Amino acid sequence: MAVIENDTVQSKPIVSFEKQRSLEQKLTFESARAEFSRRKDVFGISLMAELGLLDADRVFTNLALLMSDQCYHTIKVAVFRDPTQMLIEGRHEFSSSVFKQIEGVLGYFDLGVDKDLTFEGLPRIDFSHYPPAALREALINAVIHREYAITGSILIKIFSDRIEFISPGGAVGGIEAVDIKSGYAACRNPDLASVFYRLQLVESHGTGVLKIYDAYKTSLAQPKIEITPNVFKLTLPSMNAAPLSNTKLTPEENVIRFVLEHGSINRKQAEHILGVSQTAAGIVLRSMVERGDLSRQGHSRNIRYFAAE
Repeated sequence: MAVIENDTVQSKPIVSFEKQRSLEQKLTFESARAEFSRRKDVFGISLMAELGLLDADRVFTNLALLMSDQCYHTIKVAVFRDPTQMLIEGRHEFSSSVFKQIEGVLGYFDLGVDKDLTFEGLPRIDFSHYPPAALREALINAVIHREYAITGSILIKIFSDRIEFISPGGAVGGIEAVDIKSGYAACRNPDLASVFYRLQLVESHGTGVLKIYDAYKTSLAQPKIEITPNVFKLTLPSMNAAPLSNTKLTPEENVIRFVLEHGSINRKQAEHILGVSQTAAGIVLRSMVERGDLSRQGHSRNIRYFAAE
């Protein structure tokens, strides 16, 4: 109840979801205990209290629920035949402790799409087209930063050319995609993030998205962040999904178009967009430098070409 004092209404502070008492108190922690054991931590009452799994009255919090074997918040993975999202080829739901869910999804990625989780005739998804570090960071980011007070699962949608990670809850504090890409992010579940940090599952706060973009630094196709008031969506493109050259343009025009869109180009990227050999791409780039269309910076493998001023 609000207390009126000196004509000022003072409301009780809002308690975050992870600090609230769990409605389920019959919790077990086999997955969490195994995870902490790998880090040489004894998962007992004192550690639970220190991490925030128990409140001052030794009652389990929602943070304990998330780490427990009884956690009812899940991750759903669906594989689609086509980009319209109309035809689902396979699906699987991962439940139990958030640690077990992450382990299950990563195993799913490592194996490709297992035949037992899909309809007959579905080709194996080649996850080698996605940087392993980006897949891992996108998954852990979704688990740590989702809004658990909102009903619904984390959704992972797998297409032939991309993987979408969709989390309930928009960005915290009104920050935008450009802020997150620069490494700034307010944390919705700081206690959960602290647990992951203690277990060395994440590095310092805010570095996850930076690591994702760093994993794509040599790729033409780039990750994409979309935020609505209730949803956070991160799309990882297949590194083989970059658009090829426009056949109506000359090789030089395709190179200029790419440089204007991305700021610069290297020989490997020129090979890809032109669909030519290393030697042929080098000839095109050198001739453009000689004509004054491009300027060259760097040495050896670090050479990049920029639009001439």
